Amino acid sequence: MTRLVSGLLVAIALTLAASLLAGRVWVDPASVPNAYVILAELRLPRSVLALVIGAGLGAAGAAMQGYLRNPLADPGLFGIAPAAALGGTLALFSGGGNLGVLAVPVAALLGAGGAMALLSLLAGRSTGVALFTLSGVMIASIAGALTALVISLAPNPFALAGIVTWLMGALTDRSWHDVAIAAPLTLVGVGLLYGAGRALDALTLGEAAARSLGIDPQALRWLIIMGVALTVGSGVAVAGVIGFVGLIVPHLVRPFTDRAPSSLILPSTLAGALLVLLADIACRLLPLVSELQLGIALNLLGAPFFLHLLLKMRRGASPWS
Repeated sequence: MTRLVSGLLVAIALTLAASLLAGRVWVDPASVPNAYVILAELRLPRSVLALVIGAGLGAAGAAMQGYLRNPLADPGLFGIAPAAALGGTLALFSGGGNLGVLAVPVAALLGAGGAMALLSLLAGRSTGVALFTLSGVMIASIAGALTALVISLAPNPFALAGIVTWLMGALTDRSWHDVAIAAPLTLVGVGLLYGAGRALDALTLGEAAARSLGIDPQALRWLIIMGVALTVGSGVAVAGVIGFVGLIVPHLVRPFTDRAPSSLILPSTLAGALLVLLADIACRLLPLVSELQLGIALNLLGAPFFLHLLLKMRRGASPWS
């Protein structure tokens, strides 16, 4: 795994350097006037934020797949991101900018945590894929319906446009202020999920075996709830809904590990950061009239990947491979 982590770190460093130069207008630091301002105040915070959000989503996806023992687990698919978006939308609808800079992040965190707790209660101790999926679909449907209700009640077209644009998920015009909001919360969340790795390993043996090894399933459940709520909620708060990262990256890195949950969280964290940064660069470079929203781009990538996993399950092949 050391070689995998080293390779991902090198790839992130190279991609980060490329992201500072790439865009509709390529920046040559030696010849472009005010290149330092463009790089330090516009492109660098956007790229750092892409790394932060991707890292949090990758770690959350790996932890959820390990905890739920479900290869289709993803914060977006199970209603976590939609609930966080609902919280953020309510804050924006209520005048988030007037309530303070932490209004939207706190609301998104509460939404994510509430959804994860509700999913935990609905699913109970069952490990059936169908129950988890139906519970997640129910949470996502309720959150989506309430979000649509809030949008329909928007007081003016400007508020409506702002909410809809935010919900699509994007890193356009993000600043160091957004990084300062998301990075600490994501770091704490990833730390909680990484700390749960050994307990997740024990849980793969079954709950009874995990208890015999000294694991408290209830404490583990809340550790996962807090970790996923922090990573997903902070990302949604500053960039809107960005889906499928937590589903894709664990499957990409799993063949290069021993497949234990504890050995998957760190590589998934790094791979998630790399994936979101690459997707953001692609959004900038696509020859479109306006820049493609990052959330839309990752949905276009993630939906076929999800279908691929479903077809593998239909053929009887293991989706874990």
